[in-house]
Amino acid sequence: MKTVFADTLYWVATARPLDSWKSAANRARRDLGPAMLITTDEVLTEFLAAMSRGGAECRRRASRTVRAILASPSVRVLPQSRDTFLRALHRYERREDKSYSLTDCRSMDVMDAEGITEVLTNDHHFQQEGYTTLMRK
Repeated sequence: MKTVFADTLYWVATARPLDSWKSAANRARRDLGPAMLITTDEVLTEFLAAMSRGGAECRRRASRTVRAILASPSVRVLPQSRDTFLRALHRYERREDKSYSLTDCRSMDVMDAEGITEVLTNDHHFQQEGYTTLMRK
């Protein structure tokens, strides 16, 4: 079974009913077929932060989404630790010429460690590191 990384944009697009990336996210996921999705605590934290500004119903939807992700047999969520934080910080420090977030750096570390080359996102930062982004409008 294919394994791909699921970035924050993907989760936001699937959770927000009128998100401009919703159809691209759904199309990319459908085109993958059976696949294991990998994501991280950091991505889910970023997702919850993005959804927190949408009011009470949006926050409830975000919480339900995260609980469903955590319970899904087709999604593996990797936990944050001090070690993973420091490794991401190291990548962040080495990429002074980029505008990568610390979450991006952690995601890239996971992708490298897991041998993943494809990511459900349109974030060009992943392309700059040589990964294939799967979401296109």
